[in-house]
Amino acid sequence: MHWSDEIAQRIIDRNPEKEEYVCAAGISPSGSVHIGNFRDVATSLFVVKALQKKGKKAKLLFSWDEYDRCRKIPANVQAVVGSDYDKYIGSPYVDIPDPWGCHENYAKHFEEEFLNAMKMFGIEMDYRYQAQMYRSGAYREDILESLRKRGEIFDILDSFKTKDPDKTPEQLKAEHDAEREVYYPVSIFCPECHTDFTTITKLSDDCTEADYTCRCGHKGHFNFLTDTDCKLGWKIDWPMRWRYEKVDFEPGGKDHAAPTGSYSNSKIVSKKIFNYDAPLFQGYEFIGIKGMTGKMSSSSGLNLTPETLLKLYQPEVVLWLYSKTEPTKAFDFCFDDGILRQYFEFDKMLTDCREGKASDVIRDIMYLCQVEGREIETVPMSLLVQLGSIVNFNVPMLETVFEKIGTPYKAEQFADRLDRAKFWLEQCAPDQVNRLRATRNWEVYNALNENEQKAIALLHDDIAKGGYTLDELNAELYAIPKQVWGTDMTDKELKGIQGAFFRTVYKLLIDKEKGPRLYLFLYAIESEKYVGLLDFSYPQTEAEIAADKPAEEACCVEEAPAENR
Repeated sequence: MHWSDEIAQRIIDRNPEKEEYVCAAGISPSGSVHIGNFRDVATSLFVVKALQKKGKKAKLLFSWDEYDRCRKIPANVQAVVGSDYDKYIGSPYVDIPDPWGCHENYAKHFEEEFLNAMKMFGIEMDYRYQAQMYRSGAYREDILESLRKRGEIFDILDSFKTKDPDKTPEQLKAEHDAEREVYYPVSIFCPECHTDFTTITKLSDDCTEADYTCRCGHKGHFNFLTDTDCKLGWKIDWPMRWRYEKVDFEPGGKDHAAPTGSYSNSKIVSKKIFNYDAPLFQGYEFIGIKGMTGKMSSSSGLNLTPETLLKLYQPEVVLWLYSKTEPTKAFDFCFDDGILRQYFEFDKMLTDCREGKASDVIRDIMYLCQVEGREIETVPMSLLVQLGSIVNFNVPMLETVFEKIGTPYKAEQFADRLDRAKFWLEQCAPDQVNRLRATRNWEVYNALNENEQKAIALLHDDIAKGGYTLDELNAELYAIPKQVWGTDMTDKELKGIQGAFFRTVYKLLIDKEKGPRLYLFLYAIESEKYVGLLDFSYPQTEAEIAADKPAEEACCVEEAPAENR
């Protein structure tokens, strides 16, 4: 059974008669939403799908926590505005101007960035914008209830705090009572500086009015029956919204799942203060990045958004990675050649499903990562990378290459992956770009012994002659070393000589010791483009001599006529 089915069944068992189940996720638009946050969405999405598969009505509720206070300006924003935005620390994100000036406010800028990516994933959610919810008065009664029970809330939160072992019980009690007296579960946003650096100095007996002061010097009076520029603290706000939205399930990062984390606090607040059983919770492990440096974090600005991720991964492959990995286990998004292995594994699972060979769990994994309206073509990403770089990602030429090697993929079949292959190769693995040399590599050739040079000459003659099939070319590549060195060798010796031969060919053609599968490489591209690079039957030309000289020496040498190259 897939992990989402297990969670879905537990949700049903807790409340079997509920008409519609609510699975929640939420993100604060403190900066670009990164792929670690996206696990919040993916986990709830899969549970919703599992519930629906069981015949239940369920929805994915997403909360934009745009009314949260700004704690830090991310690095990418600082790069645009400098330290000028430090004045907005303590302000709701929805009240901060958009640094780029293209959206209504700071929150909207990052929300739209994320929403555009969600469209590409085909994910539909019921959105809640918390600034609108608070300022509309939707939570007014909940805020008043929290104020009336502020002492009880303090006791719950205080019970999770580490106590000073050096203090006596009497000292700890006195400290507790003093802090309890001045504790308020709500923060007021100052109308002058628009931050929450305010302190409530007096609360009316009925908890409907308060006097407060702000760090900026402003003093004010707040009426909770009419005024709305206030917000509950996170560990009260979260369980309040569970009750308001009737949430049945919500995941969270492993920090929230810790024994003293937010969920442990909020679960008790939910039951004792709001008389609501906390939703089923699933902690999840954080996501890793392989082959890329920098801590993935919204606040640091060094992050990877779903939108950026889609330049490398098809949406189905992103969802597949989340789907096949239990929430409590980590996995990596790969920027090295691990991404090619991930595409290979995805294609294999999808093919097994289509051919009826997959297990129930594999079918569930693939079901959950489907995007409505899209059909996946399993054109090998590794081939697109290898062959694409040779033909400079020219589509008609790539079609010709695929036709020649017996896999006649058409443009419409590999279009969805081609740009991703090119992006990965150029941005993440430029060292793997394969480009034919412009001139013969005399330095490598002159270092070869007589047998090695003879092997290159035989390969040149075979290529120049033409008329071979792909299989015949592959067989000839392995036969040439036997022809030159003889057959009186052990298998190990033969493999060593063949490997050295292949490395030499790569170095002569692309200045590397390895590259695409050699027989495919030599067969795919037009032989006229590279056969001359294997022909050392005539002396080095002036153009080649110039190309081998340092730039300051070569710049004054005229290029040789084409017929002499």
